[in-house]
Amino acid sequence: MKKQSILESRVKNAYLSLGSNLGNRSKNINDAKYLLNIFDINLIKCSNFYETESWPNKYFPKYLNIALKISTTMTVDQLFRIIKLIEKILGRKNSKKNSPRICDIDIIDYDQKIISKKIDKAELIVPHPRLHNRNFVLIPMLEIDKNWKHPKLKLNITKLLLKIKSTDLRSIKLL
Repeated sequence: MKKQSILESRVKNAYLSLGSNLGNRSKNINDAKYLLNIFDINLIKCSNFYETESWPNKYFPKYLNIALKISTTMTVDQLFRIIKLIEKILGRKNSKKNSPRICDIDIIDYDQKIISKKIDKAELIVPHPRLHNRNFVLIPMLEIDKNWKHPKLKLNITKLLLKIKSTDLRSIKLL
């Protein structure tokens, strides 16, 4: 029993994607980073800010996005609950899928594991199921870890980016 708790408490690396398209977007993201730190999640690396159109409705406000590399001793369940709490603290409301939001935090990768489970009535899938199609995730991820490899597809980030449409690659703006 003791060995299991030692394994559970070891430090794990994870990658998060943070986005905001309501209010003061950069402040919302910086507040989320601050709260992650408060909850004892260590920020290892942070990308620059990137701006993209909202999807699927390009008429919604534009998004600001960043990627973070973090380290934590938390389980994926604990990390997920903390992320949902931070979103709520920052003012995120339950709303229709893909609607504008103050703060959205996704777990992109957790310790290179493939995870699919229900946590508190919410579905957690890691790696994020659509990350390989999203310029606003892949480009900031490339900035913070050029050697990152998709845990499920087993492709490095450069190969994933080569599969993105050139129009999608040109539509993202570094701020």
